[in-house]
This record gives sequence, C-alpha cells and structure tokens, in this order.
Amino acid sequence: MVKHIVMWKLKDFAEGKSKAENIRFIKSELENLVNIIPQIKYLEVGENIIPNEIYDAVLYSEFDSPENLEIYKNHPDHKKIAAYIAKIREGRIAGDYIT
Repeated sequence: MVKHIVMWKLKDFAEGKSKAENIRFIKSELENLVNIIPQIKYLEVGENIIPNEIYDAVLYSEFDSPENLEIYKNHPDHKKIAAYIAKIREGRIAGDYIT
C-alpha cells in the first residue's frame, strides 16, 4: 500500500475566500475525488488543530500501488483542484511511503 500525505500553508484570503472557507472547499473537492477516481483506496482532508503551526490543512490518502497514485495525480479532476490549491497556498510539503 502507498500512503500519500500533503500539508499546505494557506493564504489568509485568496480567490475570494477566507482561509477557513478555502479549507472547507478543498476538503469537499478532494474528498469528492473518491467518487470519481476508482484508484483511490482512502482519502481524507482535515484542518490542523494545533494553534500557530506552519501548516493549515492536511491530506491523507491511500493507494494500492505507486501506479494508482500516479493515476490519481494525473487525473484531470485532481489536476483541477491542485491548480486551485496552488493559487491559495503559501507553502506545501508532501511525502509518499510504502507499507
């Protein structure tokens, strides 16, 4: 199994939305990908609850193989939300590992 984790530092206000609104929006959009991309085994997005931390939102997802992760990354619906996130973020860190 491949686990894919991404953390974002978001702008306070971007694309007409507050940080909180953007967290809710990307959570909804990313979690909906489970209904669109069958290679996603599990996916969730949450707001970081530790005050004053560097990252505001975290994505945790699981895939059966590195190939399925690549399908997810290259899917047009994923690319669409990834492009939106690129506009609203100040920073990003990601990691993938195999269990």
